[in-house]
Amino acid sequence: MLADTDVLVVGAGQAGLAVSHELTRAGVDHVVVERERAGAAWYVRWNSFCLVTPNHTIRLPGAGEYDGDDPGGYLPREQIIVHLRRWAASFGAPVREHAGVDSLRVTDDGFIAETQAGRVRARQVVACTGAYQRERRPEVAEDLAHHVPVVGATSYRSPDSLPDGRILVMGGGQTAGQIAEELLAAGREVVISPGRAPSMPRRVEGRDTVDWLLDAGFFEHTAANLPSPAARLGPNPIVTGRAGGHDLNLRTLAAAGAQLTGRVLGLDGERLVVADDLGVSVASGDEGWQMVCALIAETADRMGLPALELPELPPASIPVAPAPRLADLAGVVVACGFRPDYRWIDLPGVVDEWGLPLQRDGLSTVVPGLSFVGVPWLRHRKSPLLMGVGEDAALVADRIAA
Repeated sequence: MLADTDVLVVGAGQAGLAVSHELTRAGVDHVVVERERAGAAWYVRWNSFCLVTPNHTIRLPGAGEYDGDDPGGYLPREQIIVHLRRWAASFGAPVREHAGVDSLRVTDDGFIAETQAGRVRARQVVACTGAYQRERRPEVAEDLAHHVPVVGATSYRSPDSLPDGRILVMGGGQTAGQIAEELLAAGREVVISPGRAPSMPRRVEGRDTVDWLLDAGFFEHTAANLPSPAARLGPNPIVTGRAGGHDLNLRTLAAAGAQLTGRVLGLDGERLVVADDLGVSVASGDEGWQMVCALIAETADRMGLPALELPELPPASIPVAPAPRLADLAGVVVACGFRPDYRWIDLPGVVDEWGLPLQRDGLSTVVPGLSFVGVPWLRHRKSPLLMGVGEDAALVADRIAA
């Protein structure tokens, strides 16, 4: 049975642990509950996953900052988990694992949470359940599952975990691109049905693009910089930290042997029906690449640096592969992104039409005493990232302590 507490922190990923660190620093009684294990979001990544931002961008509070000997490298999944758990132990984070919250409701003096380990009463609650909680799975994926094995991105582990034969990868963002590249490197035949994610070079003039973007203030952008509120759920640029980090986009995947086709719309007998939109997807990636390069050039000029030699994408068009036949597919990997899921909060009007919390600087504008950390665009572009979640956690924890 969990004891009642002043503050209940829901989720023990980087957001929940950052809040716990700041509440501990402020001397605030609290408990952190986690449905699985601390750092669970990283456990569900595939075996070879690596960070896509340099290690030095791990800027969690206290002993959570990266202090290794490879600041420009990209930690693999297992080392990310070790880092988070060691950090949690360094300040004695009061984490209760296997105690996920099934429901949360308001009382006269706070909240009652029904967890896997029992009921908890708390004066305040901080929801830190991750940037994205639910895999986005198009309806056509359910139709495909009646004919071939279909796995989501959080279920994929390695090429050996899939049946032998031709694999269809649905999705064109970071996850889909990295999984497709791994399958190709393993000698698998791969068909990609991509979305419209931007791409970016891994490095410009030998320097990581993320470092250039930090100088440009890119990660300080707010939702006001976006074309629409829906853009908060848009895909991140395709990039990889695998094997030391290198360019990854639809063009590099095609050059590596991937067959690219349009977005899968449905089935017509034994053949998939695809949209005539591969050109639009490729153009979206190219546009992102050019925008990032232009921003880096502007930043270098502002810093008084000599003109940069910017990387260019090859102008050649990518051939469109014919729509696959079901009989030719051994399996499907669905990597179409994630969506927020706050259904465990039994309070009406807490989220907007896109499923993101209605909040201001992490404080719910609907329910007093309820806060959020680790949400995309909570305050800035960097809010859910290892480089930014600590700042939001400090703001929320200081307000609670006050």
